[in-house]
Amino acid sequence: MDAGSMSSSSNLKSGSRCPLQEQFLQKRNSRENLDRFIPNRSAMDFDYAHYMLTEGRKGKENPAMVSSPSKDAYRKQLAEAMNMNRTRILAFKNKPPAPVELFPREFSSLPQDKPAKLRRHIPQTSDRTLDAPDLVDDYYLNLLDWGSSNVLAIALASTVYLWDATSGSTSELVTFEDESGPVTSVNWAPDGRHIAIGLDNSEVQLWDSTANRQLRTLRGCHRSRVGSLAWNNHILTTGGMDGCIVNNDVRIRSHIVETYRGHEQEVCGLKWSASGQQLASGGNDNLLHIWDRSVASSNSPTQWLHRLEDHTAAVKALAWCPFQGNLLASGGGGGDRCIKFWNTHTVACLNSVDTGSQVCALLWNKNERELLSSHGFTQNQLTLWKYPSMAKVAELTGHTSRVLYMAQSPDGCTVASAAGDETLRFWNVFGVPEVAKPAPKANPEPFAHLNRIR
Repeated sequence: MDAGSMSSSSNLKSGSRCPLQEQFLQKRNSRENLDRFIPNRSAMDFDYAHYMLTEGRKGKENPAMVSSPSKDAYRKQLAEAMNMNRTRILAFKNKPPAPVELFPREFSSLPQDKPAKLRRHIPQTSDRTLDAPDLVDDYYLNLLDWGSSNVLAIALASTVYLWDATSGSTSELVTFEDESGPVTSVNWAPDGRHIAIGLDNSEVQLWDSTANRQLRTLRGCHRSRVGSLAWNNHILTTGGMDGCIVNNDVRIRSHIVETYRGHEQEVCGLKWSASGQQLASGGNDNLLHIWDRSVASSNSPTQWLHRLEDHTAAVKALAWCPFQGNLLASGGGGGDRCIKFWNTHTVACLNSVDTGSQVCALLWNKNERELLSSHGFTQNQLTLWKYPSMAKVAELTGHTSRVLYMAQSPDGCTVASAAGDETLRFWNVFGVPEVAKPAPKANPEPFAHLNRIR
């Protein structure tokens, strides 16, 4: 734009219309030899238009020349024969009319469009925060678990506390002596009543939380502390600092039924698959093993099914996918910082994501294709990922120290996290599951109410 036009635009009063817009609306000079804007030339009949603009107007300009009735009749027949009996010169294409529904929509069997699914709101702050004094800040332990009876167990030093999520009440289950404690792991049995407690002195105790009494003590499994536990029906699997993994049948007196040897350092992660056929174990030796229950032997140590060496730090965080039985997620420590996804049938690493910080725990959403991870330095956050794209859905902050432990409520909606800052926080991160629609009833057989003719 030149200087003259700039000076003229500066003299416009405030609130006036845009000069460029006004230029488009101004009427053009009739002497300008410019073409008209015709939206759709393909629908035009230029010959007919030229006739109507030249020859067709002669009759109107000279009415005396066309006053004969015979000429009017002849012109009318000629126009009909030549398809010239039209009134519109410029034709525009309009949208096609809406189809007429022969049947009401409610009686139609055609599938109807589903309404767009609303994006779930994820609160960025914890719903509740509880004090957890004397919580041991140890990456290799497992001190938090949420049972099927909606009771959360947490070990603080040498004491195991139970928090009833339904009533909000807290009770003390047991406090161990110094020669036995501190507690190094807790894990609920599938019934939600019995709980296994691993101790620093290599023993494992079974307790009845309802009767508040000890049932038995498992000895001889390990030579040092038991940092990881995992139930598979009546089989309790224990992992120790000695690198051994032991399957214990809690129904019989001689409880040791299988022993897995493959880790060279402490076993800090244990998880059974939903089918109960495969066990995943992670250790401080950066190894991830997959064990198959069907090839286990009680006479000699069982050989692993798969040995995965891709992580470059301790593997503690393990989570089996609830919607794909052979999909396992694993997380590495501070020197690795990666979440890896494995197909345990083909041993293929499907994906690896660098999270930027130590991965302490992993939990799958039971209702959506999402994965939640807890982390250490520097943000000490919980990160929600969309699977399989691994796009970040949300990051939850509030802890001031690494989030070592996570547990999921029985309904899958709430997650509890415990950190080295000695706090226990509850997050409504997974949302309320959708109400399952009842299955449609089968169409009754015609005349089913009448007696059959034999």
